[in-house]
Amino acid sequence: MTMRAAAGALALALCVAGSALSHAAGLTMVTEPPPETLLPPASAAVAAPARAAPRPPVTTARLTAPPEHRRTPDQTFLTFPEWFLVHSPAEYAQYLGSGAPPSAFPLFAHIGQFWQGYAAVDREVLGKYPFNGGYHLMICVIGTSTSVEYTLKGLYEHTIGRLAEATTSGAEPVPEERFAAAYAQRYVDFIRVDPWYLFDFRAELAALWRDAPLSGPDLIRRWERRFLLTTELLVKSGYAQAIKLATHEIYDAPRPVTAVVLSALPRADLAAHRDFIALQSNGDAVLATVPRYEAFTTYARWLAEQRIDFREVAGNDGEILASVLAPADWRPGAGPRVLFVQPLLTQPGRRRTVMAVPIAQLGEQLRELARQPALRVEHLYDF
Repeated sequence: MTMRAAAGALALALCVAGSALSHAAGLTMVTEPPPETLLPPASAAVAAPARAAPRPPVTTARLTAPPEHRRTPDQTFLTFPEWFLVHSPAEYAQYLGSGAPPSAFPLFAHIGQFWQGYAAVDREVLGKYPFNGGYHLMICVIGTSTSVEYTLKGLYEHTIGRLAEATTSGAEPVPEERFAAAYAQRYVDFIRVDPWYLFDFRAELAALWRDAPLSGPDLIRRWERRFLLTTELLVKSGYAQAIKLATHEIYDAPRPVTAVVLSALPRADLAAHRDFIALQSNGDAVLATVPRYEAFTTYARWLAEQRIDFREVAGNDGEILASVLAPADWRPGAGPRVLFVQPLLTQPGRRRTVMAVPIAQLGEQLRELARQPALRVEHLYDF
C-alpha cells in the first residue's frame, strides 16, 4: 500500500469515529436552502497614507496567481475544521474571562460541533475534487486528539472540578482561575497567527508557579486548579514537540501570503496595511499579495471598504468559505450558499453561519455585513 493510500485509509477510519462522536454529542446538521515569480519581501512597505500607492508594473497578459501561489479549490472548505480549533478556544477564553464556572463550559458539545463542521465541508468537496488524503488525515488527527482532550477535561470538570468549585468561599475567581483565563486568551491570540504547537507551554507553566501565590484562602480549589493546569501544560508541551517534529517531516512550510486579483489599487490607510504588495496591473485589474490566515480577513475588509472587489483568491475564482457570527434569526441575502449553522453555546440567541460566497461578490458581501452592527465576520477561509 502506498503512503498516500495508507493516509487515506487512516483518515477514513478516523473520520468514521469522529462521525460517531458527533452523533453521540446529540448535535444535528442545520441546513438551509440557498437564498437565491519571486515576490518582494514583506518589509517592502508601501507609501504613507497621504501619498498614492506605487503603481505596479503593467502587463498585457491576463492577471492570475503565479503557480507557487495557487491552492486547490477544496482547501477553502477543508480549512474550516482547522479554524474551528481556533474558534472553540476563543469561545472558551471569552467564557473564562467573564468569570463563569469552568465546569459549565460545553466541552462535549464542542466535540460534536467540530465533527459536524467537518462532515458538512466533506460533503461539499466529495466527488467534486480529487481526494486530498494528506489534508483529511491532518484534520482527523487534530480532531481525534481534540476530542480526547475535551472528553477527559469534561469528565474531570464535571466531577473533581465541580466538587472543588463548590468549596470556594465567594464568587470571585481564585488566582489560579484568573491565570487560566489569561493563559487561555494568550493561547488564542497566538494561534490566530501561528501554529498551536509553537506556543510556549513551558513558559506558561513557569509563570503559573512563579506568579500565583502558594498561600491564601480557598486552598482546596486553588491547588486543584494548579494541579489541572500543571498537568495540562506538561502534556501539551510534550505533545506539541512531537507534532512539530512530525509536521516538519511531512509537510512543507506554508507560504505566509495569499495572491489576489483585485478590481483596483487601494488608496486609503496604506501605512497600517504595509503587507499589501502590488505586483502587476493590467487595465483595471491588480495582482497583489496580502497576508494569509487571520490577517486575510482584516485585509479583505479593508479592501472592500474602498469598494474594491475580488476577482481571484489563491488562483481561484469560484467560491470562498466565510463564517459570520449573527443573531439566530439572521439570513444572508442573495448570493452566498449557507452550508450549515452552529449555535454559539455560551451566547444564547447567537450562532455561527458558515456560507460559500462567490469570490466576485466577496467585496459587496463584506460591505453589506459591515452595515449591520449585530453581525461580525468571524473568518474568511483563504484556501
